[in-house]
Amino acid sequence: MTEHEQEEPSVRRTAHTEKPHGEAREDHARREAEDHAQQESAVEAAQEDGEQVSTGTTIETAAGVPEAAIPELVIISGMSGAGRSTAAKCLEDLGWFVVDNLPPALIPTMVELGARSQGNVARIAVVVDVRGRRFFDNLRESLADLEAKQVTRRIVFLESSDDALVRRFESVRRPHPLQGDGRIVDGIAAERELLRELRGDADLVIDTSSLNVHELRAKMDAQFAGEEEPELRATVMSFGFKYGLPVDADLVVDMRFLPNPHWVPELRQYTGLNEEVSAYVFNQPGAKEFLDRYAELLRLIQTGYRREGKRYVTIAVGCTGGKHRSVATSEKLAARLVAEGVETVVVHRDMGRE
Repeated sequence: MTEHEQEEPSVRRTAHTEKPHGEAREDHARREAEDHAQQESAVEAAQEDGEQVSTGTTIETAAGVPEAAIPELVIISGMSGAGRSTAAKCLEDLGWFVVDNLPPALIPTMVELGARSQGNVARIAVVVDVRGRRFFDNLRESLADLEAKQVTRRIVFLESSDDALVRRFESVRRPHPLQGDGRIVDGIAAERELLRELRGDADLVIDTSSLNVHELRAKMDAQFAGEEEPELRATVMSFGFKYGLPVDADLVVDMRFLPNPHWVPELRQYTGLNEEVSAYVFNQPGAKEFLDRYAELLRLIQTGYRREGKRYVTIAVGCTGGKHRSVATSEKLAARLVAEGVETVVVHRDMGRE
């Protein structure tokens, strides 16, 4: 084995500057949607001047795309403060491509982009709410367009009582988006009237008046996770304590209880990816036992995270400089997680920094 230890094929490694899994693809699709949004604004301006303009925003432009390639669509809407964001994040954790506050007129465009993605975007969730006031009237037209194109779509409507909504808005000290110069209850009443028809068309109505975040996620999981249990994704990050703790760490492991290879002249220049350094670290008393017991602890934590609706975990493994012990331990720990079916990314934040 050379200095650069061979990778486990199923463990994904990344520099700390790399974007998270799937973010690059989402950025591309969002840029496409933003371009269409600009086109939509230009169309509206032209129409206000009395011009006749055709947007061409239909799935008909995806001629030749197999029906199986057209993505499944879920539209999330409902009362402000009823949990739309939580529902959207739940679908995102289940692998859906989620777009928040997309103008309804652009929904067919998103479906078209998904159909052209060669299966990379098979399920799309769109959050539609009163923040898109002047676009909201276009929703019914877009839904009719999707139905004519035989796009499978479902509408999830988040409902809640007036009392519960008032408490939630008061707790965060934010006004209702429709209250204007009036009271919170005035905004709630206006929103109910605006959403009345959409609520009647909903395929699934969830009343969140007495639900907490975890209970709402459980309901969404029950509807959309299918028979497969939602996956837990892990990031194992090595770091050096002298450079500070990772701010996004859920769990922190301190490997400074082991001797530092830095003080072994023949190992100092290498990193924990080197076979000799890794062997030195795990031949120390307590190293293998620690790895075994911590992996067992993570199995217990995984079950609890899934039950509580947590789908992502960052495990930060530290040593003094983030070069030897933390790197070697991160590699071993990530391999254990992958062996148990956890999608894992390895990040060596401070390796090479010294």
